[in-house]
Parts: sequence; structure tokens; C-alpha cells
Amino acid sequence: MATGFVLTRQQRDLDDSIELSYWLSTAEGPNRIDIHSEEAVCFVLTAEREAIQQRLSDLQGWRLRELSLCNLQQRPVSALYCRTLSLYRDVIARLGQAGLALMEEDIRPVDRYLMERFIHASALTVDRDGKQQLKAADYSPAFRILSLDIETTMRADRILSVALQGPGLELVLVNGEAPNEAWIRSCRGERELLERMIAAINAYDPDILIGWNVIGFDLRVLEARAKAQGLRLSIGREPQPILVDRAQNGRWFARIPGRVVLDGIDTLKGATWRFERYGLDFVAHELLGRGKAIDKVDDRGAEIQRLYAEDRLALARYNLEDCRLVSEIFAKAGLIEYLIERARLTGLPLDKVGGSQQAFDNLYLPALHRRGHVAPQYASGRSDLSIPGGFVMESRPGLYRHILVLDFKSLYPSIIRTFKIDPLGLSKGCAEGAVSDDLVPGFHGAIFSRSQTLLPEIIETLWHARDRAKAEGNAALSQAIKIQMNACYGVLGSRVCRFFDQRLSGSITLRGHQILNQTAERIEQHHGHRVIYGDTDSVFVWLGDDWPDRNTSLYGEQLAVELNRWWCEQLRERFDLDSALELQFEAHYSRFLMPRMRHSEKGSKKRYAGLKRTGKGGEELVFRGLESVRTDWTALARSFQRELYARIFHDRPYHPLIAETIECLRGGRSDELLVYHRRLRQPLEAYTHNQPPHVKAARLLEAERRQQRLPPAYTVGDSVQYLITVNGPEPLELLRSPIDYQHYVDKQLLPVADSILPFLGEGFEALAAPQIDLF
Repeated sequence: MATGFVLTRQQRDLDDSIELSYWLSTAEGPNRIDIHSEEAVCFVLTAEREAIQQRLSDLQGWRLRELSLCNLQQRPVSALYCRTLSLYRDVIARLGQAGLALMEEDIRPVDRYLMERFIHASALTVDRDGKQQLKAADYSPAFRILSLDIETTMRADRILSVALQGPGLELVLVNGEAPNEAWIRSCRGERELLERMIAAINAYDPDILIGWNVIGFDLRVLEARAKAQGLRLSIGREPQPILVDRAQNGRWFARIPGRVVLDGIDTLKGATWRFERYGLDFVAHELLGRGKAIDKVDDRGAEIQRLYAEDRLALARYNLEDCRLVSEIFAKAGLIEYLIERARLTGLPLDKVGGSQQAFDNLYLPALHRRGHVAPQYASGRSDLSIPGGFVMESRPGLYRHILVLDFKSLYPSIIRTFKIDPLGLSKGCAEGAVSDDLVPGFHGAIFSRSQTLLPEIIETLWHARDRAKAEGNAALSQAIKIQMNACYGVLGSRVCRFFDQRLSGSITLRGHQILNQTAERIEQHHGHRVIYGDTDSVFVWLGDDWPDRNTSLYGEQLAVELNRWWCEQLRERFDLDSALELQFEAHYSRFLMPRMRHSEKGSKKRYAGLKRTGKGGEELVFRGLESVRTDWTALARSFQRELYARIFHDRPYHPLIAETIECLRGGRSDELLVYHRRLRQPLEAYTHNQPPHVKAARLLEAERRQQRLPPAYTVGDSVQYLITVNGPEPLELLRSPIDYQHYVDKQLLPVADSILPFLGEGFEALAAPQIDLF
């Protein structure tokens, strides 16, 4: 018997059955568990049994078994078993073409095996009748992690060096002669470099490989160069080569038996870390305070070639430092800890990117089966309704003093808990013979059972677990739970969800609208304050510019307590329900701007700024949705906005700032702040009718690179750096024309200033005119 953490999972056909293989990280080392004689299974309507038998009559290796289960329409279902994966795919295709109902047919046997046994991350190996089996267990892994980075020619048609770094190992392999250092190895050509890299990885035997764009670049190039050299890139715990491929959504993935591959960019995004840019140098400076070990970061491709030709010791240091940066970013951001907690919570593999639907299935389906039901066909619920998104109140634009923000804690999960919103509950509530005392009304004809539910209980368990995690200081677990709780609504509102039914999502969002509106009415009618804005789960309360500002935070907390008490009374009287709604005092802004929409007198939405009070008399300048926090605005606009607002919020003179900013801009002293950064959302060739500035700039650079016979600089998702010149947009790497300073005055400074100056009775053009006249 051994207990371990599931690293990888594979399924394969044997002669007449399916084998499931799981690699576990255990205290004694890696352990492979093979589960034999498994079958693939899905569910079908028992009423369609004859049609299924007729459709599959010429096939062998499948069977139907009647069950004491039904779907959510209360129709009996049977299980359809297939002995091999190839047969299963054929069966699913035939039945789908015939229009016969299939339920849960997309769940892989290797995932279903764990899911139905409530194995989320850790498992205990047991021997039953001479066969290995797994059961749920609790285990805290100590992973062996290795950071990988490669350097190549500009065309990536030859590997120059490979760096490997982890506890107890720092190694750089160089293609050709290299300095005589203990951590550097010279290799006689690319083939020897690859052979020594393969040997080093397998000798170190990591559980996890990490890197920056490690799948889409490093492993992809290594695989291609290994093939060119006639080698098998066998860096897994089994002898077969690795698989690097691209999914339908365009994301690269890697399959290495027994080893998990984690890309730093995707992992940061999945853990909700947000950065202006995701280049390694930028993220390292933001998190670690240092960056790449290279002087010319913006032209690192050419610099790497120079270092390889002139200074291979510097190249090796640069290569190794990239590995160290990735390792330290993973540690600083707690990414491994986050993935462990996410896996324990949801059953998602460590390397799964996204996965909200699979996580929901792992939590919901086993419980649903034990209640005697199976999931419906994909997205077979109501889809003809008009369902609004999150609540956004019409704002009242202005420059205010003393705004309180009250925020409902996890509003949508709390609505699910309170109003019993649940796929099974909807099925039971709308069924014939449902007892009226057991029903809770939703929206668009939805009726929910208050006693036969699953999701409210799942949410409640997660809720209490998050409270414990926060109390214990377990930030990774708290974050994982928060993401999963919020994903429960997102999954139900997605057309690719098997439980999609607009009565479910509508009963959540419309109830949210009702709660926010009634909360605002209570505040205005009972407490006499004006609510100037509301957004999804928050209300913004204006206490008045003449508010005495004594114990304002305490007042905000007392206001939240009174409103929570009122909601408990309302829900008990109207629905006989216990309230899980929890309104909290979130912030006090001593100054606050709710801007107008551009070219309109109406107030904006999801855009505001304020001077927020913090503990011990401190304050913080906060921006939401404005230029200061938008990466598609220049650094000039962002810095100008922050300084301008700070002066106005503190009642300090701001006219000199405007004059100085324009003078520095026109004098060429702000050129480094004028670079735009915009991401390519699709391939360059896909931009046909509409060609925004960053696309025009990117095409100029790509044309230049084609002339030099260099590979493309951009792929989907890459950020284009460019400036606006008198001849239009030009890439930063290929700047040839004078900068169009008037563009930056009109398109960057003016919109920023005129979002706040009109509330002071002034306008940017009038204030800027004296400066303009000087030039």
C-alpha cells in the first residue's frame, strides 16, 4: 500500500479492455498504478434501448444495463458500456448521428474512475483480489521541481544552450566550446546537447517541469530538434517520447508520462495574478525586483546571438538566470501551493488550464448519481430566454466627498445558497406532484425544491472551508475556493455546460438585480443617504459633502449590520428562508469621482476613482476601469492621470502639472512614456476589414523580418509595442519617423483631464491653450 498525489493520468486500449495508468508522487518516490479491465460508460434513455441495439447490431464489445437511475426529466436511463476506447468513439458517433440521447458521454474513463471514488488529488493504493485499485486519501506532496529554459538561433532552427535548475542542480549545456566552469558543459554539436539534456532530466527525475512559455516554445523546439537529429525526446518516466500539440482553442499542451509541465504565464493567469505584460523580464521586476541577466532586453534575440558568438559565459549566466527567475516567481506567487489546493478541492489535474466545467462535474456528478440521477444532455435546458448579466446601476456622475462602498460577500454563491438554486432542485421543483411547502420561486417560471438540492450544500461547504482557510492564513486554499465558488455561476450560465438552463442563470442574476435595487431603496428611504452607483455586488453610498467624518468606518460597519438584519427579516417573512446574504463595509473614500461617459452627460459604468481611507490614518489612490489601470493606454496617460487626480483630491494646485506635462511631451523628454502595448487577438492575416494601429505596426515589423529571412515575431496573444508617428503607427523596434506629439495631446492627455476637470468648471483645451501657443 502506498499513498501519493496524482501527477498524470493516461488511458489506452489493450486487446479487449481499457487500461488506466496513474503516476503518483509518494514519500518513497514516483509510483505508477495500472488499473486493468476497465470499460468506458455513458448513459442513454431506457426507452431508446431498441433503437440503440438496432444501430449497433453489427458491433461487438458493448453492452446495455438497466439502472435504477433517471435523468432530470425523471425518465429512466441505462448504462452503455464499451470494452475499448476505439469502440466507444465509434458507438458515440453512431448514436449521435442517429439523434439518440447521450448523457455524460464526454467524460473520459481515466477521469470518471477518480471522480466516482471522490479521489480529488491524493490516493491510496490497495490490492483487491490481486488487482491494484485506488481509493481517496489525504496526502501532502513534496514535489521535485525542475526549471527549464533554452536559447536558440533567431529562426529557432538550432539550439545554442539549455539550462536546468532546481534544488541541488544548476546546469547549462552549450552547443560548442564553452568556458571551463563547474556548472557549464560543452557539447560537440546539437545531438550531444540533446542527449545530455535528456540524461540530466531523467537523472534528476522531477515531478514537475516549469518554465516561461515552456510548452509553446521550449518543449516544442526541443521536440522538433530531436526529430531533426533522429532522437526520441524521452524525458518522461516511461520510454516513449513526449507529445507536444495544440488544442482546438489554440493553447499548447504537453504530455510527459509521470511528469507535469507547468507554464508560468498560464499558471499565473489561472491563479488570478494580473500584470500589464507577461514577459518574463516584466513579471520578474514586478514580483522579484529584478529581471533578466542581459543588457538589451528589448532586443534580446540579437543580443543572444552576439553573446553566443562573443561571450558564452555571459550567455550561460543569462540562460541559467531565466530558470532561476521562473523558480522564484513560482515560489513568490505560491503557484505550486495554489495548484495543490485547487486539485484537492476540485480534482483538476495540476496542469489543467481553466477547467471550471470539469471542476463542477467532479463536485456535482458523483453526488447527483447517488441521488438517483444522471446529468442531462449537453445544454438541453431552456435557451430562449432574455437573461441580463450582472447588475449595473445607472450612476450619478460627480466629484464627491465621503462615499461608502458596501459589498455583498460572494453574492452569487450566497444567492445559490439562500434561494436553493440547483439543477436537481429545479428538476424536483418543476416535477408533477411537488409539495408546495417545499418550493422556492425563481425567475422565468423556475421553481426549486428547498429539500432536494446539491449545489447549495456544495457552496455552503466551500464557504465554510474558505472562512477556515482565511482564519488559518492559507491564502492558496482561500483563493482556490473563491475561484471555484464564483465559477459555479459561470458554469451554469455557459452554453457549453451540460446543466445549462437559462432558468438557472436567470434566477441568479435577476435575484441579484432585485437584491441590489432593494438594498439601495432601503438606504435611501430609511437612512437618508443617496446611492450614486451599484455594480454586481456593491452599492456606493454618498454620505454628503458636509459629513462630519467622525468614526465613518464604524458607521459603515453599523450600516452593513443593520442591512443584514433587515434582509434576514425580509427573507424569513417573504420566503421562509434563512439568509446567507452577507453585506460588508468595504471602503470609505474621502474623495470620489464618478465620471461621465465620453461625449455624454450620462454617468459611466465600471469606471471610477477615489481616495480610499486605509488603516491607521493612511490613504490609497484607487482607479477602476480608467486609463490609469488600462494597459492599452500609454504610460504618459497613466502617470498624468494619477498625479492630476491626486492633486485635485488633495485640493492642491494642478494647473502647473498640465503645463509641465505638455512642455515635456513636445520637448521630446517623455518619449519613453509614449509606447502603446496592445495584444494580438487573432493571427495578423485574419485582420482584413479592420486594421487597428497595432496590427499596422506589427505588419511593418513582419515585412522587415521577412526581408531578413527571419521567423515571424508575433503569434496570437503577443503584445505589439508601437508609437504613433507623423506617418502613422510604427513598431518600437523599427521606429523611423518623427513622433506625432499632437496625437498624444489629443488622444492621451485630453481624455484623461476632461474626465475630471469639468466637475471643477474647467476644460483641458482652455488650460492647455497657452502651452499650445508656445509651439
